[in-house]
Amino acid sequence: MAVIDVAGFVADLKDHAVDHQFHVHDERHFVETYSLRQMWEVDLHPEDACGGPLDLHLALEVDPRTMLGFEDRMNELDMVDAPEPPEGFSFPLIFTWVLPPLPKGPDLLVLATDLAGIGNTLLPLEVSAIDSYSSVTDPPERSLTIVSRIEVGLDKIYLGQEQLCDVLDRCHDVSTFLLERAPAWLDEI
Repeated sequence: MAVIDVAGFVADLKDHAVDHQFHVHDERHFVETYSLRQMWEVDLHPEDACGGPLDLHLALEVDPRTMLGFEDRMNELDMVDAPEPPEGFSFPLIFTWVLPPLPKGPDLLVLATDLAGIGNTLLPLEVSAIDSYSSVTDPPERSLTIVSRIEVGLDKIYLGQEQLCDVLDRCHDVSTFLLERAPAWLDEI
């Protein structure tokens, strides 16, 4: 039996996201048959934005070597003294915000600066965009993607201390910021 219940952690994370004003739409679990690498994906968005245009995608990547390394270290510990679990083992948790193509896309530098103030060091955000042209005579449509990657400590998951309250609050703040500006970018004003 595994030392850490990753499926339970993801279920708790989904419930916790609901407590932080998110609505969960879908969950997927993938297992790569060759390496046994796993990925849990959850689609969610703020409760008050069920009709769009923003989607938030959460992904937890589980590397079996990391999990086995943590389990080996846990098995080496003398559990009689109830020692602290080993630190230094983590899984990446990736948040990805996606908006539809934007006829009036934002200035990326200004957006990245604004979002850096919201995410702070707790939720580092990467802003990227792709300009696409339907035909040579059409104006570009900008597709905007914002990504944040944090590390989730296996020791905190094991102890039940990985709550991610502050991270989920920041995610909601980022979502609200994007939703407030989306009508101008979508040329709906």
